[in-house]
Amino acid sequence: MLRIDSLNTYYGDSHILRGVSLALPAGAAMGLLGRNGMGKTTLIRTLMGYVRPASGRVHWHDRDVTGLVPERMAKLGIGYVPEGRGIFPNLSVRENLVMTARAGVDGKKDWTFERVLATFPRLAERLTHGGQQLSGGEQQMLAIGRALMTNPTLLILDEATEGLAPLIVAEIWRVIAQIRLTGISTLIVDRNYRAVLAHTNRAVVLEKGQVVLEDESSRLADDAAALTKFLGV
Repeated sequence: MLRIDSLNTYYGDSHILRGVSLALPAGAAMGLLGRNGMGKTTLIRTLMGYVRPASGRVHWHDRDVTGLVPERMAKLGIGYVPEGRGIFPNLSVRENLVMTARAGVDGKKDWTFERVLATFPRLAERLTHGGQQLSGGEQQMLAIGRALMTNPTLLILDEATEGLAPLIVAEIWRVIAQIRLTGISTLIVDRNYRAVLAHTNRAVVLEKGQVVLEDESSRLADDAAALTKFLGV
């Protein structure tokens, strides 16, 4: 479904991504691991069109979408929950959700307003609250719910549990597991590598902007030497 071939991305003179390639089949879940500053968020921002690569290609269902602007990528069926959540603080919970509501590219509307509220009961209790009035955990729930309202075929989660209380973190991972069961593909970046490996089929490890390891998540979880070498754990 998603294929990235030999991406090279720069920030000014800094060469961040160095020939990154990966493939994500339809319905699969992939973890993107690596220490801070190794290129994980840059890879996501490049494939989403926020950053244009110097070379390499991004393919979506065999269509070359390299460099398409983010709104075009979203219309192709990619939901993105960015690091920092990116909700609209001056809009209510209801407004944040309904503004993105649309059918998926296949015309289905599996994720409705009601289903999102059933998935995140806390949001149902705060529909009239402004985004800035929510706790960090509630804002993250809202960011995920807003992405689901687009009925995506791929959901990208960048540090969805960062800075949250343990109970909220557990709730976020529970919802991620539910999302996987619906057939939505997922690409997950998170510092909790154990949780990532438990909720994905395969994982890719980046080191200084290069793919240094890729394997089935279950096999990586048992490879203590590799995890220590590349993640420092």
